[in-house]
Amino acid sequence: AVAMLIWVHPDIEQMMSVVDWTTLMFFIGLFMVIGAIEEVGLISLIAVGIGDIVGGNLTASVLAVSWLAAFLSGVVDNIPFTAAMLPVVDYLTQTTPGAENQILFYALSIGAAMGGNSSLIGASANLVTAGIAERAGYPITFKKFLAVGLPAVVITVSLGCIWLFIHF
Repeated sequence: AVAMLIWVHPDIEQMMSVVDWTTLMFFIGLFMVIGAIEEVGLISLIAVGIGDIVGGNLTASVLAVSWLAAFLSGVVDNIPFTAAMLPVVDYLTQTTPGAENQILFYALSIGAAMGGNSSLIGASANLVTAGIAERAGYPITFKKFLAVGLPAVVITVSLGCIWLFIHF
């Protein structure tokens, strides 16, 4: 990268003007909040709380992780959400009989990946695409995205859960 900067001599001002600063600052703030939540121990409390609710039942754990991840990934970007949930899923894997085969990590992956499609803020690509579309004169509203994304998430997460129960 440094060699390319020396060789190409890009126009730094022009490059800085095309950066989507709003989206970048949103993600910086989001990662800071997730880091703070982990630091104060809230993630551990969430893990124990979910563990108490599902009571060691593997089916309930798979459904809880999948659907909780799907819902929350529509509200919080799925990348920092997934990073924050890894210790929760690790705890549930250790405390749920039958979860040794990593099914709960697959449940998290399915829920977070598919759930990110439900809203504009659910995935980084959604925000970046909306920003590009708006600059091109084709605004994508939160409501319009939700109307298409939410039904798609219900279908894909349902199919993902079915796949998990068949495969594992």
